[in-house]
Amino acid sequence: MTALESPFSLSLEDMRTHRSAKWSRVPADVLPAWTAEMDVRTAPAISEALQTAIGRSDFGYAGSPAPVVEAFASFARDVWDWETQDGPGRTRLFADVGHGVTEVLRAITSPGERVVINPPVYLSFYPWLRSLQLDPLEVPMREHASGVQLDLEGMEHALASGARVVLLCSPHNPLGHVYSAEELAAVADLAAAHDAVVISDEIHAPLVHPGSPRPFAPFLTVSDAARQVGIALHSPSKAWNTAGLKLAVGVTAAEGRWPDIREELDWAPSILGQYAAIAAYTDGREWLDEVRAEIEERTAQLGPLLAEHLPDVRYRPGHASYLAWLDCRELGLGDDPARVFLERGLVQLSPGPAFGTGGAGHARLNIGTSLELMTEAVRRMAAALG
Repeated sequence: MTALESPFSLSLEDMRTHRSAKWSRVPADVLPAWTAEMDVRTAPAISEALQTAIGRSDFGYAGSPAPVVEAFASFARDVWDWETQDGPGRTRLFADVGHGVTEVLRAITSPGERVVINPPVYLSFYPWLRSLQLDPLEVPMREHASGVQLDLEGMEHALASGARVVLLCSPHNPLGHVYSAEELAAVADLAAAHDAVVISDEIHAPLVHPGSPRPFAPFLTVSDAARQVGIALHSPSKAWNTAGLKLAVGVTAAEGRWPDIREELDWAPSILGQYAAIAAYTDGREWLDEVRAEIEERTAQLGPLLAEHLPDVRYRPGHASYLAWLDCRELGLGDDPARVFLERGLVQLSPGPAFGTGGAGHARLNIGTSLELMTEAVRRMAAALG
């Protein structure tokens, strides 16, 4: 990649050669704009690190987590002013964030218990909970004139009813909401008052837009209560587009907060994921800044595109990541407009109903791509109405 070349400079022809889920699990005539993969050239630092692994023939089981932990700690300190190295055993590795969330839940819950979530929320939360025979206790996000916010009163009622776990998506997917430190501290206070644990999925944190009205606040930094009740999950997989390399970082701040997780799970992360994570957190920051700037630009470009081609679709731009939540209810396409866009327009979005309460009549559009491919996706959506 040259100095002037955008990370998003891959063409449709380039992307059709990919074997990743986003591109290989759809027919050749369908334009995929669904699962959370970006259409980007790999960060040079990560490419070089993987070439180093190849040169060394280093494809064994993942080794000591210490270099990854140190690289993440340095990134967190520099970017979020977060000191994570506050004691032994506070940070551990998982294969991915979903793996970390489910293993923590497996260790601290029993079948039939309820977990508080804030829909419309990351669609994988629901199958994760079902796999453990846990019940989602939905406390939907509240809309107001300038955006959305947590329904703290509803969360208090949920915890008072007996729920002992909050599964938080921060920043929020699919709404792109960046919580304030005050919002998160209020959640921590509620959890502490009800002897609950907060599991904070912070996978999209490095992708908060440069122009966001507030910075990302790591849950474990917002208050003493948060440090006592919280477990945070991070990964380079979304920000550096390395989901297939399988590595996530789990962080706690309170001694003894980690539950009794099976020791054999320490073998689950990938050694290539370790190489990539170290490179991303240390030498991949300039590339990430370019990506964040382009995602923010794409977010701004989507509004006029929708106004031109799909004026009845309502869209409130978020301030994090590359996922756009589209309100398609005025189009009259039923609960699942993504199905219609796929069948009639040959463009695949994520179905709104899968995100829980508030998802009917909506669809999630992945805009982590070039302007050309985002434009083509919107044109195909519009064609589905013809």
